[in-house]
Amino acid sequence: MKSILIFIFFVSIFSFSQSEYSASDTNPYGLPNPKAPEQIKDFEGLIGKCNCKSVTRNQDQTWAEAVDMTWEWKYIMNGMAVQDETLKVDGKHSGSIRQFIADSSKWYVHYYSSGSPSTSLPTWEGGKKDDGNIILYRNQKVPNGMEGFYRLTFYDISDLGYKWIGEWVDNTEKIIFPTWKIDCKRATLTDSDLDIIKKNTKAFSKAYMDGDIETLVNLYTDDGKIFPNNRMILSGKKDLKQYWILPNGVKTLYHKVTPEEIHIENDIAYDYGYYEGKTLTKDKKESSWKGKYVIIWKRVGDDWKIYLDIWNRVAN
Repeated sequence: MKSILIFIFFVSIFSFSQSEYSASDTNPYGLPNPKAPEQIKDFEGLIGKCNCKSVTRNQDQTWAEAVDMTWEWKYIMNGMAVQDETLKVDGKHSGSIRQFIADSSKWYVHYYSSGSPSTSLPTWEGGKKDDGNIILYRNQKVPNGMEGFYRLTFYDISDLGYKWIGEWVDNTEKIIFPTWKIDCKRATLTDSDLDIIKKNTKAFSKAYMDGDIETLVNLYTDDGKIFPNNRMILSGKKDLKQYWILPNGVKTLYHKVTPEEIHIENDIAYDYGYYEGKTLTKDKKESSWKGKYVIIWKRVGDDWKIYLDIWNRVAN
């Protein structure tokens, strides 16, 4: 039996080590693996999701109307490479796998598209420049046979977003003809489901300390339920409000929730961890307490609300 437990332990450690830098609920876009080449962070400023406007040239060489799209970036292969995906409202989707090969000191970008599937993926080569721009090249002749490259450039990279341009250049890079432009604005961190849940957890503590029971109860779904110690299940905002109103003369001085894990699955999430707090009693004495909890969250529109809330105290 002991040998089986040791085997399970080492298998668990091995499995974790193979995925500890992959995308997770806590780090939805993954993390760079410290064992990867230092250039793995070249795309760090692009990791995450941006809302973008994509503009290409028409056949008559005029610029077409902008197409809305999202561009999402994450670390893959346990933080050893980068993957990006574009999702366009016109139904055209594309993506790339990006790997840095130290022997050649270059990034190699393998591109694929739902609109033009291929048995062999086109590849761009290049890297990050001293000015912070990322430039990639692929050999491409123009219709008249002139030699040159299709050049891709990421520039104006900041916390607010970035810009991208695709253009044909000759071998000297003096003749330049842009054919595709993308302007991306970063989706705010509060747009992520995980951050909304964390924000609402903090809002619960603040409302409880402020005695703002209306705000606190509104953090539950309309059919939200709580499972207090030694009590029947309470359901609905009327019962919840009656429960959370403190007796006259009692005040919550401190309240903090520390999640151990938050897992999101479509429109449902579970969250468990510990809570702690301090109460001022009617006779003006301070009483500290702590406990453990489990919460089931439901997505309601663009928000997340508490559906099931169970907790119990642990000894101080």
